[in-house]
Amino acid sequence: MARKMLIDGEVSQTNAEENHYDFDLFVIGAGSGGVRAARFSANYGAKVGICELPFNPISSDVEGGIGGTCVLRGCVPKKILVYAATYGGELEDSRNFGWELNEKIDFNWKKLLHKKTEEILRLNGIYKRLLTNAGVKIFEGAGKIVGPNEVEVTQLDGTKLSYTAKHVLIATGSRAQRPDIPGQELAITSDEALSLEELPKRALIVGGGYISVEFASIWRGMGLTVDLCFRKELPLRGFDDEMRAVVARNLEGRGINLHPRTCLTQLVKTEDGIKVTTDQGEELTADVVLLAIGRAPNTKRLNLEAVGVELDQAGAVKVDEYSRTNIPSIWAVGDVTNRMNLTPVALMEATCFAKTVFGGKPTKPDYKDVPVAVFSIPPLSVVGLSEEEAIDQANGDISVFTSTFNPMKNTISGRQEKTVMKLVVDAGTDKVIGASMCGPDAPEVIQGIAVAVKCGATKEQFDSTVGIHPSAAEEFVTMRSVTRRIAASSKPKTNL
Repeated sequence: MARKMLIDGEVSQTNAEENHYDFDLFVIGAGSGGVRAARFSANYGAKVGICELPFNPISSDVEGGIGGTCVLRGCVPKKILVYAATYGGELEDSRNFGWELNEKIDFNWKKLLHKKTEEILRLNGIYKRLLTNAGVKIFEGAGKIVGPNEVEVTQLDGTKLSYTAKHVLIATGSRAQRPDIPGQELAITSDEALSLEELPKRALIVGGGYISVEFASIWRGMGLTVDLCFRKELPLRGFDDEMRAVVARNLEGRGINLHPRTCLTQLVKTEDGIKVTTDQGEELTADVVLLAIGRAPNTKRLNLEAVGVELDQAGAVKVDEYSRTNIPSIWAVGDVTNRMNLTPVALMEATCFAKTVFGGKPTKPDYKDVPVAVFSIPPLSVVGLSEEEAIDQANGDISVFTSTFNPMKNTISGRQEKTVMKLVVDAGTDKVIGASMCGPDAPEVIQGIAVAVKCGATKEQFDSTVGIHPSAAEEFVTMRSVTRRIAASSKPKTNL
């Protein structure tokens, strides 16, 4: 049957005598984006094949697993560890709520590790069944593109299988980077950090992004001594500066040693552990050093240059608004494109791809007002523009509303940790264009706020909404007084 494909409203009618392909779509990479694209395309009637490396919690050039980074060695296992680490502070706080606990409370890392591995194995199985039930043909092995419509899969025994496809989708994600410094091989990445055989006593983390902040909270919650080194004055570059300062304050309040404006220059193995030298002249010793300095697109083994697929300077696949490369039959979604590297965004891109190519409905991913969470303890969550972004993009004045308060739970437990909320409003239209929260349950609260922001809610509509009492979330609808108003002419710059 001839298939139709719509791009920018134009219909491209294929010839009924077109070449026969083994598949309508072949996907390389069975992470969140690849699995979603394969399933949804199959649901539209496409014949779909997908390949992925064999399962291993720690990824490599020859191992991966159906489910990908998020499910197997990213968001899911990390959140399990966050839950575990949160209990440390909860148990401390419970004493003032009447719970009589022994002074010494032990933590069994191996038990948690076993439960975590059980869960990712279960999810790996679920993802396989989702693909199979959708009619997708699964291949285990390393895939690469050998032509505009041809994919080669190298199996575990070295056997090479070749398949043709009308469309090829690259969904191979990204991998942790390592700095080019002496001794970097002594350090680990987040892959290994989620699967350590023994829990160390001293950890040093390098990086100021999501992963570094989250692991600092996890390991400190489990009782480790934690040092966190990052290049800027504050962690979480790109987030609202005021909220970054709140996160930094909370990290220190939880007992994490912060080293701002600090980079590593050398790692050396000693009898006492790993000795780390910094560009500030410090010498720190740790049992484990975690490198969390960013991730690079997984494109090196795909043979893309030979086929003519364009890459950017970071090695990411260059795509148009519909996720199509410069080769009309080859597409890419997820972290491998280095657009907005979040699992839900990869799912959105994959859904749009399937609609565009096989659903007859050209659909562009919408990157506006994507909510984000950092699972520090307590977590940070945001949607829309930061104050700095709002000022930079503003055509008129910006009004900022903030609320800083001691959560009811903390007033009893005695924990000195404030919750901070913020709304950024376009003064001319009264629209809420940004919302931030750092405090318990922030991601759960912001997910609801994100719907309002996406729908273009005004500050007046926020104010007219009845709050849920007693809750922290009600503060978002009771912030009546402007904290500050920034004129359109003033655009302060930050290098924090």
